[in-house]
Amino acid sequence: MLNRSIDVALQVAPTDLSVLITGESGVGKETFPQIIHQNSPRKHGVYIAVNCGAIPEGTIDSELFGHEKGSFTGALADRKGYFESADGGTIFLDEVGELPVPTQARLLRVLETGEFIKVGSAKVQKTNVRIVAATNVNLIRAVSEGNFREDLFYRLSTVPITVPPLRERVEDILLLFRKFAGDCAEKYRMPPVHIDDNEARELLLAYRWPGNVRELKNITERISIIEESRAITADILRYHIPNLQAEKLPVLLTQGREQKVFSNEREILYQVLFDMKNDVNELKKLVHDIISGKVPMHVAEEAFVHQHPIPAPAPIEEAVPVVEEENLSIEDMEKDMIRKALEKHSGNRRNAAADLRISERTLYRKLKEYNLDNITE
Repeated sequence: MLNRSIDVALQVAPTDLSVLITGESGVGKETFPQIIHQNSPRKHGVYIAVNCGAIPEGTIDSELFGHEKGSFTGALADRKGYFESADGGTIFLDEVGELPVPTQARLLRVLETGEFIKVGSAKVQKTNVRIVAATNVNLIRAVSEGNFREDLFYRLSTVPITVPPLRERVEDILLLFRKFAGDCAEKYRMPPVHIDDNEARELLLAYRWPGNVRELKNITERISIIEESRAITADILRYHIPNLQAEKLPVLLTQGREQKVFSNEREILYQVLFDMKNDVNELKKLVHDIISGKVPMHVAEEAFVHQHPIPAPAPIEEAVPVVEEENLSIEDMEKDMIRKALEKHSGNRRNAAADLRISERTLYRKLKEYNLDNITE
């Protein structure tokens, strides 16, 4: 599947068609725009990579399209935007799904006519750029939810390229491990690490790699620097990948419920909490029905034990009040996780966003939404 994606990139490179690259975070989407640019007639032109998720919403229009002097507070001089600077070249818009809706309208105009207007100006300017975009967001879902323009989606995805996650191309894991080990050895002038142990090789291949190629590179470099032995064993891998065994079980099974595959540990935690909440609510309802005389005790016990294979509760001798349901909303859990991530990184929002696997702009939005702006670096 990866070879097919590379073939498509090489075939579309000589044209000026827009390309949309999709795939999970860390799969290496950023290499495809470079392949396209280097194999296109624009290879001698400017190549600019823009991380749309890292630019605050209030300044992204100025960054992309430029601004006139005095157009806003702090605009002390005229400034060229990326589209003007990259005229005749290629612009790579990473995390394009994070673009604000007003900016999406401006980008659509560039794609359709090659025209843009600087912030604070009334003059229409022309640019000739090749746009390659990438995202790990499901843009079709974003369109249906009103967070992404449908017309812009179809303009960007003239040629779609999907980069598969590392767990779906297991044959690349050992090759990439050797490459990263060789690169690290060359950079730091040391012998490269290698895997000769069959058990270690099997563990490396069995791991799900939720962080994809980026995670593999980080772990390979960490092992190369920290470990004195150049021969990597299974014990060394287990030390550097502590959740190795847990990641081999990506499916959470609950009797009587539909199987679901989770993409990260946070989703598993959410599901466990929701399942616990549902079980408690069912038990409360049974207790209420028993107290009110709607359901006999033995019938309630049989029904609950049938659905939940745990020891039946002891008979209730006295009436107990029904406790109000606790609020286990996603918002509360998100707030708690954001607070913990910021505490872990001493208020550093960039590191906290990386730990939460969201963009900085998304983190800023969440802080404002949950009134957590007082948490600063």
